[in-house]
Amino acid sequence: MDTPQIRTDDRGGGRGGGRGGVRRALRARDDRGQAAVEFTGLIPLILITAILLWQAALVGYTFALAGNAADEAVRAGTVAESPQTRTDACREAGEQNLPDAWSADINCAEEGDLVKARVDLDVPLLFPGSVNFGLTVPGRSAAVRES
Repeated sequence: MDTPQIRTDDRGGGRGGGRGGVRRALRARDDRGQAAVEFTGLIPLILITAILLWQAALVGYTFALAGNAADEAVRAGTVAESPQTRTDACREAGEQNLPDAWSADINCAEEGDLVKARVDLDVPLLFPGSVNFGLTVPGRSAAVRES
């Protein structure tokens, strides 16, 4: 039985020589930088996702601020002496802990023995203190008058 002969001339197959070696070298060179190209293509998607997540965090933080401001306003309104000072104390307490970047509309009212506070905050767009998002977040609270 004859064993097959392996040719090692310049026409191919040898290490680095011939067409087969050139093809392998080109194929290896073609893959370089592929990860960088794919990452560059994904950068816009990554940035958009980060911006949307940041805006969602601002909306959630605004909800927390509105609820806290309404609670503080009602707490101050329930212990005030007269209806006039009750309204002023309520509005002042509601604005006290709010950051300057959030614009608020605070209304306090009495209904029987209840003191009610309504705080409406505008959600900022990306950076607090710049442009508003166009969404208003409500905060409502009520408590029984103590005096």
